[in-house]
Amino acid sequence: MSRNRIAIGVSAAILWIAGPSAAAEQLVDGIAAQVGTRIVLISEVLRAIGPQEAAMREQGAPEREVAKLRAEALERLIEARLIEGVVAQLELYAREEEIDATIETIAQENGLTLEQLYASVLFHGMSREGYRDQIKQDLERRNVVQGIVGADIEIEEFEIRALYDREFGDMPEHTDVVRVRQILVSFGGPSKRNAEEACAIVRDTRERALAGEDFEVLAREISEVAPSDGGDIGWLERDQLADWMDEAIGPLEPGGISEMVVLPFGCSVLRLEEAREIQRLTYEQAKPRLHEQLWSMQMEDAYREWIEELRSETYIDRRGYFADAAQFGAPTFPIAGAEEPEAP
Repeated sequence: MSRNRIAIGVSAAILWIAGPSAAAEQLVDGIAAQVGTRIVLISEVLRAIGPQEAAMREQGAPEREVAKLRAEALERLIEARLIEGVVAQLELYAREEEIDATIETIAQENGLTLEQLYASVLFHGMSREGYRDQIKQDLERRNVVQGIVGADIEIEEFEIRALYDREFGDMPEHTDVVRVRQILVSFGGPSKRNAEEACAIVRDTRERALAGEDFEVLAREISEVAPSDGGDIGWLERDQLADWMDEAIGPLEPGGISEMVVLPFGCSVLRLEEAREIQRLTYEQAKPRLHEQLWSMQMEDAYREWIEELRSETYIDRRGYFADAAQFGAPTFPIAGAEEPEAP
């Protein structure tokens, strides 16, 4: 996923009326939980999961599943309040210039101007101020996680070396890879075509490609393999190819189109896009990525331990409907702020 997707807001729900199976249950806005001196409102919980709950009810989900969804949303908001308390205590606030720079980066990564980004935010129901506040919270979570939890994490050289050996130890020094596009038309089964009909389509398509029509465009129109990607089936290791595919592209130069191949389930033609020889990364080349990977793994474990300790030391009172949230167990959430803030 793109790390910086545009935040999607949802409309507030001060009064939530559940579906018929809830026996006219109502949740009127009030306090869902107290976290130290901070509170979480019922409307915040319902706003956080409004679209998901609506979809679940449309699909006839039982009330227990809806309650679980609400309980998990409450736990995320409780965690957010805990983080807010640490931010205030240690003055780890995000500066306005940090917020501006982050939003500019998000816009650039989405190929948008700032005004286009804000227009999209408004379209999805979140105000400009609300979006900036969300980015501020994300930055402050990152400050807490990296400043408190991450400060105690040390990655040893032997750990990086062991991970390198696991990921690269069995790889050959050199590997030939190819990028291939495929047009496949199946026969039999749901297609209701016979082999002759399927092969006639592929044969005609191959002739059109040889005559100059764009193979990618033809694949989008005809292929049953990766049509949205123009038949692009990506980079493949040459020595891992099926025999029929290796034989089909074997004599081709990049840009070449294979003969038609008849398979047990369909007819196919291939285009060789690129061919390369890649070398296995050396330890020094792979080391930065492996270090980051190990740091993230250890950070997640350390963060969960730290946040649970913080929960145990903080007065948390779930109220009313949410008093039984613990029955659903502690949900597992991705680490908050371990990476640059993202707008989900």
